[in-house]
Amino acid sequence: MTSIGDLCEQKAQWRRKLLERRRATNGTTRSAEAVALGEALLRWLDDRPGATVCAYVPVGGEPGSPELLDELRAKGHRVLLPVVVRSSPLDWAAYTGPDSLERAGYGLLEPNGARLGPEAIGEADAVLVPALAVDRRGVRLGRGAGYYDRSLPMAAPEAALVAVVRDEELVEELPGEDHDVRVGAVVTPGRGVRALSA
Repeated sequence: MTSIGDLCEQKAQWRRKLLERRRATNGTTRSAEAVALGEALLRWLDDRPGATVCAYVPVGGEPGSPELLDELRAKGHRVLLPVVVRSSPLDWAAYTGPDSLERAGYGLLEPNGARLGPEAIGEADAVLVPALAVDRRGVRLGRGAGYYDRSLPMAAPEAALVAVVRDEELVEELPGEDHDVRVGAVVTPGRGVRALSA
């Protein structure tokens, strides 16, 4: 049986390795991957017209692009973005365009509109979840602050929880704990949106 200390160390090792790889990825590759991710997500959402999508503004080498947010809105989707509130679950606010974003803690860009409360994630048809990696069982490795682990349980049972990662960040197995909320799908630049077996 693996101890909590061993699990934490395993996760820390994974995080160091994955963040190092992301830092080594050049801008051209990142841009191409962002376009592919956006196209895959928009195609997938074609079957969900007018969906409410919880998304995020990528920072620090995270896959994706801010342009996707505008593309989602142009297709008629409602876009909610997270707002970090200390050690609480994420709050949410509507994204209404680039002018609705402002600098926040942790180098994030957050919406400056009315706060909808942590329970707003329950309105989402799809939640795009940033991750450093995800495995084929849906175990997601985040940055370690636990915001999504506290927030995802409030999503509707039928909502699609989709981890957004690079192709090599979809791995066979990650260390997981009981409180880790598993995602049901992943999107990568080369594979598009795929279901995962929980």
